[in-house]
Amino acid sequence: MGTTLKHSFQPFGKGAASTEHLVQPDDIVTLGGNLYVGFQNGVGSQGEPSGSGNLDSTLVEFTPAGSVVKQWDVTGKIDGMGVDSASGQIFATVNEDSKSSLYTISGGTVTHYTYAPSSLPQQGGSDAVAVYKGKILISASAPGTSGKAPASAPAVFAVTLNAGAKTAAVAPFFADNTTATGVNAPNAGKNVTLALTDPDSNGVVPSSSPEFAGDFMLNAQGDKELIFSGASGQNLQVLKISNPVDDTAWATSASGSLYTTDSSADTVDVITGSFTPGTAYTAVTPCNANNAPTACPSPPAFPSNSLGTINLKTGAVGTVALNGVVAPKGLTFIP
Repeated sequence: MGTTLKHSFQPFGKGAASTEHLVQPDDIVTLGGNLYVGFQNGVGSQGEPSGSGNLDSTLVEFTPAGSVVKQWDVTGKIDGMGVDSASGQIFATVNEDSKSSLYTISGGTVTHYTYAPSSLPQQGGSDAVAVYKGKILISASAPGTSGKAPASAPAVFAVTLNAGAKTAAVAPFFADNTTATGVNAPNAGKNVTLALTDPDSNGVVPSSSPEFAGDFMLNAQGDKELIFSGASGQNLQVLKISNPVDDTAWATSASGSLYTTDSSADTVDVITGSFTPGTAYTAVTPCNANNAPTACPSPPAFPSNSLGTINLKTGAVGTVALNGVVAPKGLTFIP
């Protein structure tokens, strides 16, 4: 519960320190059996200060039972996270709309990287991170926020870190307007030109998935499309889904724990029960549709977040009955 956690900060970056509770948990990842959660603390999507003048998000490491191991403050709004289990690194991107940068946490040490070029090619920010077959892949979020985005702007960056210069060089992995093969109706088996407007979360599909096993997956949230790719960034497939979603986590065992953040309640929750291995669980997010009203949630058409599943053949997003109430955003599964 965020109300039991605190951090100290200098309002607007100067003067005497203040202390406040942590709020708005968003992304969640696992490394070494522990959980890492980014609390956004009211910071804006371009790094604007919260109402209290706070400029920092807080990354918290928890045990699976919920005990705090360590926490770090970083400047900006943490929106995307990822892990490299081979190197033991945590990645966190800040400011998903513009003025974005990247942090790594390794061995308890935080390193801040600026992007090169500093003005990202899609004139936006950066979001989720996945380490896939030796590549650091980052979603190129919010195209067109700080200027006109070219039609062929990257949807995903492949990033190379320069530890000495503290820079993260970006190169296109695939573009917003690239060609993909449709998986389901109405474009099943057809080549289509993508027109992505909202590259958001991403991840690597586990080998236990009945579809797309081992692929990289980009979630174009507002567009209600999932794009699947191999290591080359070519020969893409696109699955149209019935509802916008945020994070997706696959059950890799029948018993385990599905951890989720609930930014509306400022909590991290654990869901237990009997899981079907290979099932893609997801945070269903109606208010992130491109046609969602400004005042949202707005039931019945645009209700609050809920837990769902994705049929990776048909694109149907189903619902999961829960013994309790949770409005999930970030998701991760621990067997």
